[in-house]
Amino acid sequence: MLIVVDTDPGVDDAFALVGLLARAKRGDCRVLGIGTVHGNLPPEPGADNALRITELLGLDIPVAVGEAKPLVGPEMQSGQIVHGEDGLGGNAGPAPTRRPTQESAAEQLARLARQHPGAITVLALGPLTNVAKALEIEPDLPNLVEHVIWMGGVFTLPGTVGVAQEPNAWHDPEGAERVLAAGFRTTVVPIDAVVEAWADEAWIAELAKIDNPAARALTSWHKQYLDFYSGTLAVEHGSPGMLLYDPVAAAIALNPGLARYERHEVVVELHGYLRGATLVDRRATPLPGTELPKRRPAEVAVAADTARILSELLADIADLGRHL
Repeated sequence: MLIVVDTDPGVDDAFALVGLLARAKRGDCRVLGIGTVHGNLPPEPGADNALRITELLGLDIPVAVGEAKPLVGPEMQSGQIVHGEDGLGGNAGPAPTRRPTQESAAEQLARLARQHPGAITVLALGPLTNVAKALEIEPDLPNLVEHVIWMGGVFTLPGTVGVAQEPNAWHDPEGAERVLAAGFRTTVVPIDAVVEAWADEAWIAELAKIDNPAARALTSWHKQYLDFYSGTLAVEHGSPGMLLYDPVAAAIALNPGLARYERHEVVVELHGYLRGATLVDRRATPLPGTELPKRRPAEVAVAADTARILSELLADIADLGRHL
């Protein structure tokens, strides 16, 4: 499997990248490029984090800086209150030795899709602005890309940044709507499917026991993130811990059988109090004139085997000790 990752490398993105690149080192996939986007932090320091991770794992993967703001409107509030000013809890460490490529993340995605027609999976872990921009560069992108897997949206649960909104959709509603309407083969991995991905005290203790550079870095990077979630959701989950959303989407990219799906035409609301909400129509017979816009249905994950995913993530991190 050939993968292009589009990400806003905060803490859960870092866990997702480490897990995915551990699988790449074993030959389960090949990551052709990484693009960064606004979201958890601006894309320039996000690119530094992506480069830190690839260098930590001894991989030379091109990293391209992407869009700093949504398609419409000003730059949005970032997630640095959760992830830290540098996206990694203030513990990102020394600057990477490599620099990002000269092309933008959108240009990189369009070029790689042309070079590998029908073969690339886009793993999008942040707002979809870069993918929407790549569509402007290459209108045939939905036919050139094999699959888009997006960690975004919320359908049956309360929103996490608004009444019914999830951050990756809320940060760029127009970008998300443009991508979802474009005709890609799409899998959406929403909050509904990842909300149980709670790395509890026992999981965090197991991570701390792993003695390799990747595990030590992740343990250092997650401290502010852990404090944030332990202060907000610990009672709900029964213990201190942290939510690891993005590793669920990365695991599903490699093994779709880890989730259960419903097939829906997903629409993003662009106006009013619900701007950024992801909508599906479950009515058997919509009233005329109330239908949502038609588009290619997406596979929407409604549940995932998060216990297995987190267990396998620990194993993948531990396995890196044989390769670093």
